[in-house]
Amino acid sequence: MILYLDTSALLKLYLAEADSRRVRRLATGASAIFTHLITYAEMRAALAQALRMRRLSEGDYASQVRAFENDWLSLEIIALDESLLRRAGEHAERFGLRGYDSVHLAAAEWLVRSAGNPALVRFVAFDGALVTAAAAIGLPGAERR
Repeated sequence: MILYLDTSALLKLYLAEADSRRVRRLATGASAIFTHLITYAEMRAALAQALRMRRLSEGDYASQVRAFENDWLSLEIIALDESLLRRAGEHAERFGLRGYDSVHLAAAEWLVRSAGNPALVRFVAFDGALVTAAAAIGLPGAERR
């Protein structure tokens, strides 16, 4: 199975949150994990916020940033091009998504088309509006939890 993880899903590999175990199981069984380039900035921001909110100690923060930096090298990264950006804009308008969420939706949609067999791809996100939009366009695995 090929996974597309948005930032809300990827973050669960580094912070103890609801559904962290489920995301770890999915990631362990995946043949490849895709995400969008913007996830890098979102992840670093989310980890820094966890430190500021004292969800992570200084030591744990440094350890999780190192782990993320190491794992980033093994992820399949979808870059932003103009056609993906325009599709993201369409999704933002249609579904009322935030900009970065619409980029994740367009990237996952591109991955499903590129895979040839949609059954091979699973979209994983935990943002309600994004999951609802993903289900509306038929992304595999996009169900509300």
